[in-house]
Amino acid sequence: MKVVHTNDAPAAIGPYSQGIIVNNLFYSSGQIPLTAGGELVQGDVEEQTHQVFANLKAVLKEAGASLETVVKATVFIKNMDDFPRINEVYGQYFDAHKPARSCVEVARLPKDVLVEIEVVALIKE
Repeated sequence: MKVVHTNDAPAAIGPYSQGIIVNNLFYSSGQIPLTAGGELVQGDVEEQTHQVFANLKAVLKEAGASLETVVKATVFIKNMDDFPRINEVYGQYFDAHKPARSCVEVARLPKDVLVEIEVVALIKE
């Protein structure tokens, strides 16, 4: 097992890692719309989702993976009414490659953000 850490994504805000590699799979922690410097993106749900993807891309790169090797994504959203807007941004990152996905509305997310996404990805050989 290997811990993944990059300064190009926000540091963990609790007792967890940005991600873990086990065998040839990378498991990310949920990424929220914090900048790498730890500032919360205050914009609308689209802006927040773009920041989440910037963070995911950074931790995936550090792990030796990419969005193209993601096999499963889990999306947590504050309001299911935002699903079409989040889905529009999501589709910009997963266009040709479409991993399996779950999407759930939750009562509350860390720092009261609007979206959080975690992924599982294959490590590039």
